[in-house]
Formats: sequence, C-alpha cells, structure tokens
Amino acid sequence: MRTKLVAGNWKMHGNLAANLALLTRIKDAAAGFGSACAVCVPFPYLAQVQAVLSGSRVGWGAQNVSEHAQGAYTGEVSAAMLLEFSCRYVLVGHSERRALYGESDTLVAAKFAAARQAGLTPILCVGETLAEREAGITGPVVTRQLDAVIANSGVAALKSAVLAYEPVWAIGTGKTASPQQAQEVHALIRARVAGSDAQVARDVQILYGGSVKPGNARELFAMPDIDGGLIGGASLVAEDFLAICQAA
Repeated sequence: MRTKLVAGNWKMHGNLAANLALLTRIKDAAAGFGSACAVCVPFPYLAQVQAVLSGSRVGWGAQNVSEHAQGAYTGEVSAAMLLEFSCRYVLVGHSERRALYGESDTLVAAKFAAARQAGLTPILCVGETLAEREAGITGPVVTRQLDAVIANSGVAALKSAVLAYEPVWAIGTGKTASPQQAQEVHALIRARVAGSDAQVARDVQILYGGSVKPGNARELFAMPDIDGGLIGGASLVAEDFLAICQAA
C-alpha cells in the first residue's frame, strides 16, 4: 500500500532566522503525522536543515543536482555533496528548471540517474504548459518526459524514486487543476509505468504539485492515484504546510 508524502519546495526563498522558526514548527508537529513530509531547500540552507531536523520525522533534500559526479563544473553541486548533508530527496526536472534554464528531457534523465546512483531519492517532475493543455497534448508531453527517464535508467529505477505531476499553468498562478483533472493525468502516468512493470506502477508514489492549499488538499489527496503533494508557496507558511500534511 502506498503511503502519502508531502514535500515542500521553498524555491529561492528563506533566511536563517525565518527558516529556524518554520523548521521548528514543522519538526514539532511532525511527530503526530500519519503521512511522511519533507522540505526541499536552497543549497546554502542544507546545513541548517540538517542540524534542525536530524532525528525528526521530517525528511529533507535539495532542489537540483548536477548530472556530473565531480569535475570542472563551476557552480554545480553533485549528488555526493548532497549526501554529506544527509539529504534523502532531490527535485529533478522541475518546470522552472526546464523552462527558465533550458533543461532538456535528456539532461533531466541524466540528473535522475546521477541522483539514484548516489543513493538519493529523486522526485521527478513532469507536466504541461497552458498552451500544451489547450492544444490537447497533455498526455504526449507528460509521457515523453517520463519515457526519457525510463529509457535511460529503466523502469525499475522508479522503485527508488518519486514522481510529481505539476501542471505548469497551475504553479504559482492560483489556478489549480480540479481533483478530476489531476487524477486523470496521475492515472495516465501510472498506466504508462504499468505498460513496462505493473508492480512498479502500483508502488510508485505520484505527487500533485500546482497551487495546493489547505482548502483543496484533502479533496486532491482523496483521488486514488494522488499520493500526496509537492508544495510551493504554502510550504513557506507553517500553518498552511502543516494543514496540508494533516490533510494527507
């Protein structure tokens, strides 16, 4: 049986004082959670997160990783470096990385492989833009992004990964896919994986990310193929993030 996971993505937000207050609230509340929760934070805050959350029920991770193990790649951060801060998770292929920094399906697949090979759990993000949804090609776009990873690492690699469907048109816009719209794509993703391995498809967690809030989380998470959320803005507000975790 799949468990629920709520992962916060702080994006490029935070400062040491605010982080401490937020992390302390989450850590104290997490003891009563029936679901798993985690935070994915900017690189400079990994040491602080490790210090505050060590020994708690809250996992943590980074928002990006290099496809390279080491070398002359100024500004990059390797999976091995993330492990030194006891990271469990790393986001791979977030829509902002794809759109703003030109990360291709091939590059995302390489980052996914590097994360897994180092022992991290990649949270692989897939999703379509508004133009792609309106053109009726949500399915082909999402499956193309997923297939690139499966082709590179094999479907069995998803046993040690998490998937996240994030409709780009619903990220930070206040718009949210209806529970039925989200479920439709989650079911499509699971069916695509099942085409290669039914057991992996049954077991893999698929999160929904796209303006999840306390007011809509419970209905979204009640869908049969939605296994939790990848939370952006609401993960920066303790009350909202904790309410979403409780909904899970």
